[in-house]
Amino acid sequence: MNRHDTRLRALTFDLDDTLWDNQGVMSRTEALHCAWLDEQLADWLAAHGETPRRFAEAMPITHYQTHRRRLAEQHPLRRGDFTWIRERTLVELLEAFGLSRASAWLWASLTMARFHALRLEVAPYPEAEPLLEALAQDYRLGAITNGNLAFHRLALSRHFEVVIAAGEMPAPKPDARPFLATLSRLGATPAQALHVGDSWQEDILPAIRLGMRAAWIAPHAPADTPMPKGAYRLEHVRELPDLLEWMERE
Repeated sequence: MNRHDTRLRALTFDLDDTLWDNQGVMSRTEALHCAWLDEQLADWLAAHGETPRRFAEAMPITHYQTHRRRLAEQHPLRRGDFTWIRERTLVELLEAFGLSRASAWLWASLTMARFHALRLEVAPYPEAEPLLEALAQDYRLGAITNGNLAFHRLALSRHFEVVIAAGEMPAPKPDARPFLATLSRLGATPAQALHVGDSWQEDILPAIRLGMRAAWIAPHAPADTPMPKGAYRLEHVRELPDLLEWMERE
């Protein structure tokens, strides 16, 4: 491969808030997996002759969230591995609630299974499916996410040759390693790739620093926001084909 070839060969995508709106899904997932644990654990305790008590009363969701943040601070190398942080937080809170270590791990595992099932209830933008199908005809596609969505279980994942959960490496964006690993597997240099994402800090800046081009999905940013060379602002991922067509003419 000619290292000086700058023709676009690969496109890498962030997932959450790039190919779908993630805020509502996460709020629902957060509330419902906690409610599931509270209800199921109460039934289990009653069936085993324990004094009826509610986990949500002893460990409200705000306590769960605070404990997660504290655990992430204590384990900085795991800060992006959200499944690891959530599961161990649940274990510690369940032990504090009075469960044995074995029971705490069992219920933490069951609760995380429920979390992942709810986390999959995303609704990709209507344009995402035909967009990716068309782009895959001309480019090699990769996904780089800091999220803990089981993306391989979504139909949309079939369009991607490479999917990297950066937090589980563990090297969450803006670390350069997940970008470089993805490009290596796609057989492209940074100059031959464009990254698409919604986060200026976690997507656009690290891509530009590596020498990639970048499309910033930023519907609320002013249209005249200054952009560094090689970075382009889009209001929605549906505008990507027009950007690529324009870049091909440049």
